[in-house]
Amino acid sequence: MRMRLLAVAHFKAGKNKAEVARTLNVSRRMVNEWVAKYLKGGISALESKKPSGRPCHLTEQQKVALIDYIEKQSHTCKGGRLNGEMLQSYIQQVFAVNYHQNSIYNLLKSLGISWTTSRSKHPKQSKEAQDEFKKTAN
Repeated sequence: MRMRLLAVAHFKAGKNKAEVARTLNVSRRMVNEWVAKYLKGGISALESKKPSGRPCHLTEQQKVALIDYIEKQSHTCKGGRLNGEMLQSYIQQVFAVNYHQNSIYNLLKSLGISWTTSRSKHPKQSKEAQDEFKKTAN
């Protein structure tokens, strides 16, 4: 943004576009584009626009359903251990949408789901037995 504003400032100060390009060490084509954008839409037209990228394959309702599924699975008595392959097959079966396994983790990140897990606990784990073992282990 700073380079764009400098280019416009130099142009408004009376330099031609070729001189502005040499001064800022950029191509003349870029200076032409920046000045044209400024003249057409003002300073706000010079702002960078974030590329939109490829849209998500899942609808908003499907995303909500996926989040619900993940939350329900995480609270099961078996520990709720899910991996990318399991989620990939779930999305394929339920929503009929194909995702590459690496894209599953990007999808989870976009949904605000952290993919860090804690150490799972065995369903028959006993805190008292652990404490007793710690006393006798030394």
